[in-house]
Amino acid sequence: MPTTDHEDLLREARLRVTKPRVAVLDAVHDHPHADTETIYGTVRERLGEVSQQAVYDVLRVLTESGLIRRIQPQGSVARYESRVADNHHHLVCRGCGVIVDVDCAVGAAPCLTASDDHGFSIDEAEVVYWGHCPSCSTTSS
Repeated sequence: MPTTDHEDLLREARLRVTKPRVAVLDAVHDHPHADTETIYGTVRERLGEVSQQAVYDVLRVLTESGLIRRIQPQGSVARYESRVADNHHHLVCRGCGVIVDVDCAVGAAPCLTASDDHGFSIDEAEVVYWGHCPSCSTTSS
C-alpha cells in the first residue's frame, strides 16, 4: 500500500503514523480554519468509532510538532489550519465569522517591526483584519 503525503509529514516530524493522526491531518487540510467539532465529525466519518479525546490529543500533538497551526480570533472557538510554513495573517468577518488567509502585508516575515522589541528575538507577527465579507457587506447595506 503506497504512503500518503500526510504519512510522510508525520514521519518527517518523527511522529508515529496512526490512522487518527492521518485522518486529523486530512481533515485539517480539507477544511481550512475548521473548529474541533468539524474536525471530529470529519474524522469520525472516515474512521468510524474514534473518541473526541483522541481527536483533541492528536490536534495537540500536531500543533506542538508544527504540522498544523491553532488560531483563535477573539470571540471564536479554536480553529486549525495546515498553512504553517509562512507568516500569513487572517481576515475575519464580523457578520458570519468566515476566516480567510491573507499574505503578509509588506516585506518578509515578520511583516511588522515592533517599535521596541524589548530584547526579544521576534520571528512572527500576528495580524487579524476584522470587517465584513462581501456577502455580509451586501446584506447589511
